[in-house]
Amino acid sequence: MEWNPQTVQFLSECFLHTLSPAPEPRRRAESSLAEAADRPYFALTVLRLVAEPSIDEQIRLAASVNFKNHLRLWWTRSNDEEEIKSRILEPEKEQIKSLIVPLMLSATPKIQSQLSEALAVIGNHDFPKSWPTLLPELVSSLQKASQVSDYASINGILGTADSIFKKFRFQYKSESLFLDLKYCLDNFAAPLLEIFLKTASLIDASAASAANLRPLFESQKLCCRIFYSLNFQELPEFFEDHMKEWMGEFRKYLTTSYPALESSGPDGVALVDELRAAVCENINLYIEKNEEEFQGYLNDFALAVWTLLGNVSQSSSRDQLAITAIKFLTTVSTSVHHTLFASEGVIPQICQCIVIPNVRLREEDEELFEINYIEFIRRDMEGSDLDTRRRIACELLKGIATHYGDAVRSIVSAQVQSLLSSFAANPGANWKDKDCAIYLVVSLATKKAGANYVSTELVDVQNFFESVIVPELQSSDVNGYPMLKAGALKFFTMFRTQISKHVVLKFFPDLVRFLAAESNVVHSYAASCIEKLLLVKDEGGRARYTSADINPFFAMLMNSLFNALKLPESEENQYVMKCIMRVLGVADISVDVARVGIEGLGSLLAEVCKNPKNPIFNHYLFESVAILVRRACERDLSLVSVFEASLFPRLEIILTNDVTEFFPYTFQLLAQLVELNRPPIPPIYMQIFEILLSPDSWKRAPNVPALVRLLQAFLQKASNEISQGDRLTKVLGIFDSLIQSSSSSEQGFYVLNTVIESLEYDVIKPYISHIWAALFRELQRRRTVKLIKSLLIFMSLFLIKHGSSNVVDTMNSVQSGIFVVILNQFWIPNLKLITGAIELKLTAVASTRLICESAVLLDPAVSVSWGKMVDSIVTLLSRPEEDRVVEEPDMPDITENVGYTATFVRLYNAGKKEEDPLKDIRDPKEFFVASLSRLSALSPGRYPKVISENVDPVNQAALLQLCNTYNLSIV
Repeated sequence: MEWNPQTVQFLSECFLHTLSPAPEPRRRAESSLAEAADRPYFALTVLRLVAEPSIDEQIRLAASVNFKNHLRLWWTRSNDEEEIKSRILEPEKEQIKSLIVPLMLSATPKIQSQLSEALAVIGNHDFPKSWPTLLPELVSSLQKASQVSDYASINGILGTADSIFKKFRFQYKSESLFLDLKYCLDNFAAPLLEIFLKTASLIDASAASAANLRPLFESQKLCCRIFYSLNFQELPEFFEDHMKEWMGEFRKYLTTSYPALESSGPDGVALVDELRAAVCENINLYIEKNEEEFQGYLNDFALAVWTLLGNVSQSSSRDQLAITAIKFLTTVSTSVHHTLFASEGVIPQICQCIVIPNVRLREEDEELFEINYIEFIRRDMEGSDLDTRRRIACELLKGIATHYGDAVRSIVSAQVQSLLSSFAANPGANWKDKDCAIYLVVSLATKKAGANYVSTELVDVQNFFESVIVPELQSSDVNGYPMLKAGALKFFTMFRTQISKHVVLKFFPDLVRFLAAESNVVHSYAASCIEKLLLVKDEGGRARYTSADINPFFAMLMNSLFNALKLPESEENQYVMKCIMRVLGVADISVDVARVGIEGLGSLLAEVCKNPKNPIFNHYLFESVAILVRRACERDLSLVSVFEASLFPRLEIILTNDVTEFFPYTFQLLAQLVELNRPPIPPIYMQIFEILLSPDSWKRAPNVPALVRLLQAFLQKASNEISQGDRLTKVLGIFDSLIQSSSSSEQGFYVLNTVIESLEYDVIKPYISHIWAALFRELQRRRTVKLIKSLLIFMSLFLIKHGSSNVVDTMNSVQSGIFVVILNQFWIPNLKLITGAIELKLTAVASTRLICESAVLLDPAVSVSWGKMVDSIVTLLSRPEEDRVVEEPDMPDITENVGYTATFVRLYNAGKKEEDPLKDIRDPKEFFVASLSRLSALSPGRYPKVISENVDPVNQAALLQLCNTYNLSIV
């Protein structure tokens, strides 16, 4: 893309239209920009537009956002061998890197912020190795700006440094990381301290002027953040040598007031609080990671933070400071290098002055409860409240209890009783005291590692439940004091394992009543409580609550759950939907229930198809459909037609209206329905099968696993129809296409294995040589562990189904002698890598049959291969998985799944049942030694010699042990 007046006008108009409130011009502009982005030098041209002072700032700001996002997408090359993604050429990159720093420093604050982020994107990948000029340029610019006290530039430089140094917080320790860190410390640690101390002296001199203080406090906050990044991995020598300077200033900001700034309005208070919060994070880092070196400063800081907390109001605008300060005291509480909490009266004072005020409900909590129930539940019930005052205050008590457990329990128990007494004296006025008491008990409960069992030493759970919780549950008004009702339901859910079954069943109708509460939080908590109760297991893994327990309430429960989904803002309530799924998994599903249930779920499905918004709700909706279909058809297969009649029109809407978010679910449900049919399957399915064979159906990667699942169902249930015409050719074409990509090769083998399992040998015989040719091609191209394991499983399945001679002969027909090469290079050395009970059994039995039945392996000329195969089989059967399998580095872990389309989401209740192709063989170890024993009896003396020469001594001992176990011998 050339820089000329026409380009400037074109881009300016596009960026202007992207800001339009009207959708049509906005879409046209976005489409034009997306097209232009494919052209070389697009990023550089947009950056030059951002730098053009004659262009309106609004347009330049939009361009800077586009530039940043474009860099995020295209700056780096993908590692995927099939798709090299880089639209930014190397010469273009070099020009961008030479322009961006000076442009960022001279830009207005909003544009500066965008360019700083863009610079960080480049830095994350190129800095320092591929961008050695960046840090010297930043340091030089910082020193020039410092000489003239240009804090607009200083803060721009520090903001950029903050962005590029953040990587030291998140990356794993490695030699490469420490080399990068050393480079940054050598070049930036001293200039950072210099500007930090200079700014500190300017703050002292400017204490009376809010206008002068604002950029200075911003600068110190950025210095603190950079300090955190550079100290995160370990304590650098420079910072240890200059700890006194850093800590002196840190303590000053915690103990000094700045009335000019703090009285200048909320922004001024926020700026001071942000700096203090950053200081608290830094000293918290030091006590966590460098406690010994920090020990001399600990008491002073603990006292300073405690005093500061006493002056922080309950306003939500000051939450961040309160939370970081309490976090620091929490970390201090677990340290032994202080005596802060040992003094008499300190723990009660902490409870009264810090914990209770921060646990007590505030207006902000009540507002959140009423206007954003999803966020309230996320914080309150799902553990994302670690950064809330309520939760962190309780964490402080837990920390103090590390060394002063008895004192904490005694004081908090007394406090809980005091709060409950206050409530009892005047329930209407003091209901928040009861809420506070319940919250303390729930938050200070401890969960047993690896279990759902929760315990507390603050109260007797049964007594507390009956005296405090039951009155709320039995309240005739489900809408009265909803926050108390929510707290009671949360307690019920938390301690569900300790409340006896007969007590739970007594109050079960009350839980159902609360599904009708107007409060979204209350009916969500009621649904969640029911759902979690149905998961409780007693000793031995037996479900505590069965269909017999919920049958008396079943009709009322399902009716209430579906009605809850009609309440305002709960039309897509994920907690209610999850409860429906769980109830359908436990209850007795009669014909009538199935008919009513599928209609109710089908109506919901039709509604969400119009505008899929809540992926979690939608997932549980599809799971509910799948579990209803599965459990109903287990009892009565005639219901398949009922489900087809209800679901097909809805699934057709998804496919015809291109509701892509639901495609994977649709294919999995169709697979479930195909599997429930008896052959011959109805013609309507074969119409779907023809669509399935179309290459267009396989273009969307997230659909592939679900399409494979559906294709497997057709191969199993419609084998006659598939063997007609060119259908099998198309199926094998799909297999060939899938195995060519590392991301889908496993799915290709699923298709191939099902072909081998489901179709007669005469049907697949004409295609076998093409299959081997495709597999050998991939083996030449990339010999990954995953590919080799999949190949071994396929060869083993082929051998089990169609005999060892067919395996050997068909492979050798593609290339003479290839079987022995594959055997020696791949089968024998990699057999030990097989995992999974069915896969292990399959490959062990197939390998055993190969050495005991195949003429190739029984030939004395290949006795070395025979012996080495025995060695591999013994390794596979005798050693635990962790001793023989190395973690496979083929594919990176996918750490997050954003929205619907990032990855396939499996429906648990529509899953394919694992079929054992060797049901008649109970124990592969017994089969192995029995087969060897029979073979050796035919040629006495031959095989012990081969074993002694080719089998590892450890495996020889293991083989002898196996023979003794089954009372067999090799002669």
